[in-house]
Amino acid sequence: MPAASSPPRRPRSGNRRDEAARLAVLHAADDLLVEHGFGALTVEAIARRAGVAKQTIYRWWPSKVEILLDTLIEDSNKRLPVPTEQPTAESIRGYLRGFARFLTRDTAGKVLLALIAEAQRDPGTAKSFHQRYLGPRREQERDMLARAIEAGEVSPGLGPDATMDALVGPIVYRALTGSSIPRGLVDTLVEDLLRPHKPRHTRT
Repeated sequence: MPAASSPPRRPRSGNRRDEAARLAVLHAADDLLVEHGFGALTVEAIARRAGVAKQTIYRWWPSKVEILLDTLIEDSNKRLPVPTEQPTAESIRGYLRGFARFLTRDTAGKVLLALIAEAQRDPGTAKSFHQRYLGPRREQERDMLARAIEAGEVSPGLGPDATMDALVGPIVYRALTGSSIPRGLVDTLVEDLLRPHKPRHTRT
């Protein structure tokens, strides 16, 4: 996942949402995604599981992608917030470890992986995914790195975006391919990409 702005909200149409029904739809969507996968997920199935009319869902969301984005944004903010306190190398390490757990153990992590995969196939999904989730979260992560650099806690050799790509990329790749994410991977990424390099002593 600060001084960054909140994720932009998609314009809503139709009647005011009933909160209980809204939450039922979001929970149904991520449960069905985990059970059956993105391809088999339909608005009809979500409506049945949530106990709401299909027409009601379409008044609130234009597609299943937007439903999944809503549940991803809410769950990420609750269970994987970008640290807001003064960041250190250790707090960034903790954030990355939490990210690895989120991808491998949390239903919302499965939603994130599914949307990453679908974004490669569908330009509309890619645009909405970047605007509503990736862009706002990256802004928060960039701010986290900038404050850690300013405080002298880390000294990455790459720019903020390239550093975050290098940190999260191997974690996402292993999760997408169904591989385990060893604890040592995060430690190595932090040490190699964020830790200040100690000057070598030269012999006199």
